[in-house]
Amino acid sequence: MAEIILADNINTKFGLRTMKSLRKTLLMAVTLLLAASFAELKAQPPQDSAASASPAQDTPSSPQHTGVQTRIRIPVDQVIVPVTVKDVGGRLVPDLRRDEFRIFEDNIEQRIASFLADVVPISMIVLIDNDLKSKDAKQVADSLRAIVAGLSLNDEAWVCRFDQFFHPGQGFISDQDKLLTELKRTHLDEETSAGPSSPAINNGPSINGHSAMGDAPNIAGGLANIKGQPTKALDDAVYAAAQLLKDRDRERRKIIFLISDGVNGPKFNVNNYDTVLKELLRYNIAVYGVGVGSAFFERRFERLSKYAHDTGGDVYYGLKSRAMEELYSRVTEEARNQYTLAYAPSGTDRGAEYHSIEVRVRREGLTILTREGYYAGATPR
Repeated sequence: MAEIILADNINTKFGLRTMKSLRKTLLMAVTLLLAASFAELKAQPPQDSAASASPAQDTPSSPQHTGVQTRIRIPVDQVIVPVTVKDVGGRLVPDLRRDEFRIFEDNIEQRIASFLADVVPISMIVLIDNDLKSKDAKQVADSLRAIVAGLSLNDEAWVCRFDQFFHPGQGFISDQDKLLTELKRTHLDEETSAGPSSPAINNGPSINGHSAMGDAPNIAGGLANIKGQPTKALDDAVYAAAQLLKDRDRERRKIIFLISDGVNGPKFNVNNYDTVLKELLRYNIAVYGVGVGSAFFERRFERLSKYAHDTGGDVYYGLKSRAMEELYSRVTEEARNQYTLAYAPSGTDRGAEYHSIEVRVRREGLTILTREGYYAGATPR
């Protein structure tokens, strides 16, 4: 019996010891599971909070990175109207307010939806006549490098030439050193211009048909005649330049800087004036003309004047390289410092093919340069 009792005692002791071990193991396991669950629950809320806070953080920071808040975006269904305003001395007027402008489409006043008076970057095609009288060609070539002086770091230019054909250059260049190199490399072919010969009276520079040195007319001497009709395709060249500009950013000022004697051969153009003008107005491109040669033959500059007048640009005439260099800076200054008005057409006949535009200012004695209108289906953009 003693042995049996001893055995029972031994079994009891081992049974108790085993149960205690099991309890300890279970207790430890439960403790570990609870600790792991608590740690997971404790770590989860910050992750959810960060995830939910992420969109809220991205929303306000996005405009700061993209610059949206500092730019004025104009809806595509609005008509953009760049406007240059000058005083009686031909100087730019930079201090006009929005409420001083009035704009009319087809003689019906429109509400100005947006107004911009800040300086804007320029995208410019420098379109150079490649078929000039040798003397004129040399003066143009000597003056071209001055174009760079009128450009800012945000501007871009593409140098092209034309005669019977259009000769594109190396694309848009914004680096001024590279642009200067491109202008220096521009080679102009020298041909004789058509026109009657006359004795020279005054070969000084002229601006807008008037001598810059007095009232004496400018008459070039010794111009030789060319048999046959002129072969230059000026209209096609302007059309091709417009195609290069049309896809540039809508918020840039798009201009064609046309340097030519104005001679144009209608039979050598595929595109007529009306077709070219529609493209210019559609893509909000202004033409600035620099007439090369004598103002005595101003009738040759009619095409330059017409493009400038109808697109809201301007036209200048000059003979000497120094006068031309001054004109380059003046043109870029005008283009960069235009006012920009925009409106959504209202109250006009939307079935009409062409819509006229008129801009007025409330101040007296100011000259306004702007586009004459636009064609239906070709809203300026």
